Amino acid sequence: MLLGHYPFRALGSPCELRLYGESRGAIDAVAEEAKALVLRIERKYSRYRDDSVVTEINRSAGDPRGVRVDDETANLLDYAATAWQHSDGLFDVTSGSLRQVWNLRSGRVPSRAEVTAALARVGWRKVRWQRPRIVLTVAGMELDFGGFGKEWAVDCVSDLCRARGVRHGMIDLGGDLRALGPHPDGRPWIVGVRDPRAPEHAIASVAVFAEGLATSGDYERCMVVDGVRYTHILDPRTGWPVRGLRSATALATQCLVAGSATTIALLKGDDDGARFLDRLGLPNLRVHADGRLAGSLSEPRARRSALPRTAPSPAPRDPPGHSDPAPLE
Repeated sequence: MLLGHYPFRALGSPCELRLYGESRGAIDAVAEEAKALVLRIERKYSRYRDDSVVTEINRSAGDPRGVRVDDETANLLDYAATAWQHSDGLFDVTSGSLRQVWNLRSGRVPSRAEVTAALARVGWRKVRWQRPRIVLTVAGMELDFGGFGKEWAVDCVSDLCRARGVRHGMIDLGGDLRALGPHPDGRPWIVGVRDPRAPEHAIASVAVFAEGLATSGDYERCMVVDGVRYTHILDPRTGWPVRGLRSATALATQCLVAGSATTIALLKGDDDGARFLDRLGLPNLRVHADGRLAGSLSEPRARRSALPRTAPSPAPRDPPGHSDPAPLE
């Protein structure tokens, strides 16, 4: 079989498709369709575009009429509501308002008064969501799908590739991954996990067969001020960046589930985050605050190569179905 490599840029990140197929023309066509799908998702859900669905919803904040959304957007909002419920309110897509005061490129730490003012516009409880209409009840509220948008796009591309007959390949959208299946000879894909304090180096490697893999960490988007690291993952209860786990990596049947689980783990903190991932039963690798490696994926590679091919979802029902796709950042 032929292996095609298709690098491109989308969702604010470098992306790559590696697809096996019987002919160059066939896999080229699938790759072009997949890239178009990712770009459509970005256009529709990016909070940086004036014409996106997310911007339309945010613009309506404070309007009791709200916004009527399509089925695709409704599926994402259903998932956001489920993730909020099963994270004890930590996974909260209304945290977008906090981005107004946390500009990590500025090198400036906001005042407590600024953070407190932004928190008044945060909280899924302030949202009225009754499919197909969403109402942001407080003026200035903002949704941000950046916490799961790339992962969901990965799963959408996976569905598309499988529908087009691709059975072996790897989808990589800014480090959020899903294997369509192993290499044709049965070998797994070997994925490096970055060292949070030296991201140009891998701290471990993970064998992936036919599942999604995602990593959440305090190093991708952050700033260090007076020796203190401030990450982009913000606690919706306090408005301040999380502290504790340096990173968490997980495998699951869907990249969406893996990404949500690892983000929630960082929000829960060092010990509680570790217990959360273990309780879900997801194969995982954690880098703790003291630099210690832990989790089932921290075992030697020879044992990791025998990882289970599927993993359970943390939600009591399946994540939203994929129609066309969708966000992010």
